[in-house]
Amino acid sequence: MPFLGPGDSFPSLKLTQPGGQTIALPDALAGSFGVVLFYRGSWCPYCNAQLRAFQRAGERLAAAGIKVVALSVDDEETTAEQIRRHGLTFPVGHSADADAIAAATGAFVHHEPDYLQSTGFLLDPSGNVVVSVYSSGAIGRLVPEDVLGLVRHLSDAAG
Repeated sequence: MPFLGPGDSFPSLKLTQPGGQTIALPDALAGSFGVVLFYRGSWCPYCNAQLRAFQRAGERLAAAGIKVVALSVDDEETTAEQIRRHGLTFPVGHSADADAIAAATGAFVHHEPDYLQSTGFLLDPSGNVVVSVYSSGAIGRLVPEDVLGLVRHLSDAAG
């Protein structure tokens, strides 16, 4: 799959949270701007910093009508511990099939061990990509301040 660019429809993906609840993307974000984060794993300090930053910005994001979800290849137990450790309140999925996600979205995959490289998407309320941020390594990722600024700009331009 080629990269997803502005205006492309975000593909249908299932995100399974610890405890078994499953949400469907982009449907779970419909009607709101949505941030979809693929992260390398709980072992990655940059990923942990990104997840914590989105958690800290949670109230400002919600006030701007922005929902956040995250996903990695980590197993259920590791993901549950990461959610607990960082106090994450947005949905975080586990046990992603890195190759299937890459085929659907263009995300880069590291093999042996398999994991998704950091990839972030901002979706409009209809589930279309506004911005995609692809990284082929540890750095280069979507940050909450950029998301908030862009959504403010888009809302001002529309209103």
